[in-house]
Amino acid sequence: MSNLDELIQKARLLRSEGHSPGQIADELSLSMETVTWLLTQEKGAATPKDIHIDWTTVSGESQLLKESAQMLLSRLHLKNEGIVPEVFVGIAISGIPLATLMAVSDSARLGIYHPAKHAGGEEPIGSMSGNFGIRPGEKIVIVDDVITSGKTLQEVISYIKRHGAVPVACSVLFDKRGIREIDGVPVYSLFKVSRID
Repeated sequence: MSNLDELIQKARLLRSEGHSPGQIADELSLSMETVTWLLTQEKGAATPKDIHIDWTTVSGESQLLKESAQMLLSRLHLKNEGIVPEVFVGIAISGIPLATLMAVSDSARLGIYHPAKHAGGEEPIGSMSGNFGIRPGEKIVIVDDVITSGKTLQEVISYIKRHGAVPVACSVLFDKRGIREIDGVPVYSLFKVSRID
Protein backbone atom coordinates (compact mmCIF):
# COMPACT_ATOMS: atom_id res chain seq x y z
CA MET A 1 0.00 0.00 0.00
CA SER A 2 1.36 3.44 -0.92
CA ASN A 3 1.63 6.38 1.47
CA LEU A 4 -1.16 8.07 -0.48
CA ASP A 5 -3.45 5.05 -0.10
CA GLU A 6 -2.69 5.01 3.64
CA LEU A 7 -3.53 8.72 3.93
CA ILE A 8 -6.82 8.21 2.07
CA GLN A 9 -7.72 5.35 4.42
CA LYS A 10 -6.74 7.37 7.53
CA ALA A 11 -8.76 10.38 6.35
CA ARG A 12 -11.82 8.25 5.63
CA LEU A 13 -11.52 6.44 8.97
CA LEU A 14 -11.32 9.73 10.86
CA ARG A 15 -14.34 11.03 8.91
CA SER A 16 -16.31 7.87 9.75
CA GLU A 17 -15.49 8.45 13.43
CA GLY A 18 -17.08 11.91 13.26
CA HIS A 19 -14.04 14.17 12.73
CA SER A 20 -14.60 17.34 10.72
CA PRO A 21 -12.36 18.02 7.71
CA GLY A 22 -10.53 20.64 9.82
CA GLN A 23 -9.87 18.12 12.56
CA ILE A 24 -8.67 15.60 9.98
CA ALA A 25 -6.34 18.22 8.52
CA ASP A 26 -4.87 18.77 11.98
CA GLU A 27 -4.59 15.05 12.74
CA LEU A 28 -2.77 14.37 9.48
CA SER A 29 -0.84 17.69 9.35
CA LEU A 30 -2.25 18.44 5.92
CA SER A 31 -4.00 21.40 4.32
CA MET A 32 -7.80 21.54 4.15
CA GLU A 33 -7.54 21.33 0.36
CA THR A 34 -5.57 18.09 0.58
CA VAL A 35 -8.01 16.57 3.08
CA THR A 36 -10.95 17.50 0.86
CA TRP A 37 -9.19 15.77 -2.03
CA LEU A 38 -8.42 12.69 0.09
CA LEU A 39 -12.08 12.39 1.09
CA THR A 40 -13.65 13.03 -2.32
CA GLN A 41 -11.34 12.28 -5.23
CA GLU A 42 -10.96 8.99 -6.96
CA LYS A 43 -7.63 7.25 -7.24
CA GLY A 44 -5.68 8.48 -10.26
CA ALA A 45 -6.89 12.10 -10.08
CA ALA A 46 -4.22 14.80 -9.70
CA THR A 47 -3.11 15.12 -6.09
CA PRO A 48 -2.66 18.50 -4.41
CA LYS A 49 0.90 19.63 -3.69
CA ASP A 50 1.29 19.13 0.03
CA ILE A 51 3.62 17.49 2.50
CA HIS A 52 2.44 15.01 5.10
CA ILE A 53 4.30 15.28 8.39
CA ASP A 54 3.92 12.32 10.71
CA TRP A 55 5.30 13.29 14.11
CA THR A 56 3.38 10.68 16.13
CA THR A 57 6.66 9.14 17.32
CA VAL A 58 7.24 12.35 19.27
CA SER A 59 3.66 13.46 20.02
CA GLY A 60 2.80 10.12 21.60
CA GLU A 61 5.77 10.09 23.98
CA SER A 62 5.57 12.50 26.90
CA GLN A 63 9.33 12.87 27.39
CA LEU A 64 9.93 13.58 23.69
CA LEU A 65 7.02 16.04 23.70
CA LYS A 66 8.51 17.80 26.73
CA GLU A 67 11.90 18.01 24.98
CA SER A 68 10.21 19.40 21.85
CA ALA A 69 8.52 22.10 23.95
CA GLN A 70 11.90 22.97 25.46
CA MET A 71 13.40 23.28 21.97
CA LEU A 72 10.56 25.60 20.96
CA LEU A 73 11.25 27.75 24.02
CA SER A 74 14.97 27.82 23.20
CA ARG A 75 14.15 28.93 19.65
CA LEU A 76 12.17 31.96 20.87
CA HIS A 77 14.37 35.04 21.12
CA LEU A 78 11.87 37.14 23.06
CA LYS A 79 13.73 37.40 26.35
CA ASN A 80 16.78 38.74 24.50
CA GLU A 81 14.47 41.57 23.42
CA GLY A 82 13.09 42.10 26.94
CA ILE A 83 9.73 40.48 26.14
CA VAL A 84 8.31 38.13 28.77
CA PRO A 85 5.33 36.09 27.50
CA GLU A 86 2.42 35.97 29.93
CA VAL A 87 0.29 33.40 28.10
CA PHE A 88 1.09 30.53 25.73
CA VAL A 89 -1.98 29.92 23.56
CA GLY A 90 -2.17 26.41 22.14
CA ILE A 91 -4.18 25.93 18.97
CA ALA A 92 -6.47 22.91 19.32
CA ILE A 93 -5.55 20.18 19.19
CA SER A 94 -1.84 19.60 18.61
CA GLY A 95 -0.71 22.98 19.90
CA ILE A 96 -2.27 22.43 23.33
CA PRO A 97 0.22 19.94 24.82
CA LEU A 98 3.18 21.96 23.52
CA ALA A 99 1.76 25.23 24.85
CA THR A 100 1.00 23.59 28.21
CA LEU A 101 4.57 22.39 28.65
CA MET A 102 5.98 25.74 27.49
CA ALA A 103 3.73 27.64 29.92
CA VAL A 104 4.74 25.41 32.84
CA SER A 105 8.42 25.83 32.00
CA ASP A 106 8.09 29.62 31.71
CA SER A 107 5.72 30.07 34.70
CA ALA A 108 3.11 31.55 32.38
CA ARG A 109 -0.62 31.01 31.90
CA LEU A 110 -2.16 28.66 29.33
CA GLY A 111 -4.68 29.71 26.70
CA ILE A 112 -6.53 27.42 24.29
CA TYR A 113 -7.88 28.50 20.90
CA HIS A 114 -10.42 26.50 18.89
CA PRO A 115 -9.97 27.42 15.19
CA ALA A 116 -12.86 28.06 12.83
CA LYS A 117 -11.99 24.97 10.79
CA HIS A 118 -13.05 22.85 13.80
CA ALA A 119 -16.39 24.64 14.23
CA GLY A 120 -19.62 23.55 12.64
CA GLY A 121 -22.30 25.56 10.93
CA GLU A 122 -22.53 27.58 7.76
CA GLU A 123 -20.28 30.40 8.96
CA PRO A 124 -17.86 28.82 11.43
CA ILE A 125 -15.83 31.09 13.69
CA GLY A 126 -12.87 30.45 15.95
CA SER A 127 -12.97 31.04 19.68
CA MET A 128 -10.86 31.14 22.79
CA SER A 129 -11.70 28.67 25.55
CA GLY A 130 -13.64 30.27 28.38
CA ASN A 131 -11.61 28.35 30.95
CA PHE A 132 -8.28 29.05 29.25
CA GLY A 133 -8.71 32.58 27.94
CA ILE A 134 -6.66 35.74 27.58
CA ARG A 135 -6.89 39.22 29.09
CA PRO A 136 -6.38 42.63 27.48
CA GLY A 137 -2.77 43.77 27.50
CA GLU A 138 -1.25 40.32 27.96
CA LYS A 139 1.75 39.31 25.84
CA ILE A 140 0.85 36.13 23.97
CA VAL A 141 2.89 33.40 22.25
CA ILE A 142 0.77 31.28 19.88
CA VAL A 143 1.79 27.61 19.67
CA ASP A 144 0.98 24.96 17.06
CA ASP A 145 2.60 21.94 15.52
CA VAL A 146 2.54 22.76 11.78
CA ILE A 147 2.07 25.82 9.56
CA THR A 148 0.59 24.80 6.24
CA SER A 149 -0.84 28.02 4.80
CA GLY A 150 -0.68 30.33 7.83
CA LYS A 151 -4.47 30.90 7.78
CA THR A 152 -5.07 29.47 11.25
CA LEU A 153 -2.27 31.50 12.82
CA GLN A 154 -3.57 34.60 11.06
CA GLU A 155 -7.03 33.87 12.50
CA VAL A 156 -5.64 33.54 16.04
CA ILE A 157 -3.53 36.71 15.73
CA SER A 158 -6.59 38.64 14.58
CA TYR A 159 -8.66 37.27 17.48
CA ILE A 160 -5.99 38.18 20.04
CA LYS A 161 -5.63 41.73 18.69
CA ARG A 162 -9.43 42.25 18.61
CA HIS A 163 -9.55 41.27 22.28
CA GLY A 164 -6.87 43.74 23.34
CA ALA A 165 -3.98 41.35 23.96
CA VAL A 166 -0.58 41.50 22.22
CA PRO A 167 0.62 38.59 20.08
CA VAL A 168 4.42 38.65 20.36
CA ALA A 169 5.35 35.42 18.53
CA CYS A 170 4.15 32.27 16.85
CA SER A 171 6.03 29.10 17.79
CA VAL A 172 5.69 25.95 15.66
CA LEU A 173 7.53 22.71 15.12
CA PHE A 174 7.20 22.52 11.34
CA ASP A 175 6.80 25.30 8.77
CA LYS A 176 5.77 24.03 5.34
CA ARG A 177 5.96 27.46 3.66
CA GLY A 178 9.00 29.29 5.07
CA ILE A 179 6.83 31.92 6.75
CA ARG A 180 8.84 34.43 8.80
CA GLU A 181 6.00 36.60 10.06
CA ILE A 182 2.22 36.86 9.96
CA ASP A 183 0.57 40.27 10.31
CA GLY A 184 3.74 41.65 11.90
CA VAL A 185 4.12 38.79 14.39
CA PRO A 186 7.38 36.81 14.04
CA VAL A 187 7.18 33.07 13.42
CA TYR A 188 9.76 30.79 15.07
CA SER A 189 9.88 27.23 13.76
CA LEU A 190 12.18 24.35 14.54
CA PHE A 191 12.01 22.86 11.05
CA LYS A 192 11.28 24.35 7.64
CA VAL A 193 9.98 21.74 5.22
CA SER A 194 10.34 22.32 1.48
CA ARG A 195 8.83 20.44 -1.41
CA ILE A 196 11.12 20.04 -4.41
CA ASP A 197 9.34 19.05 -7.61
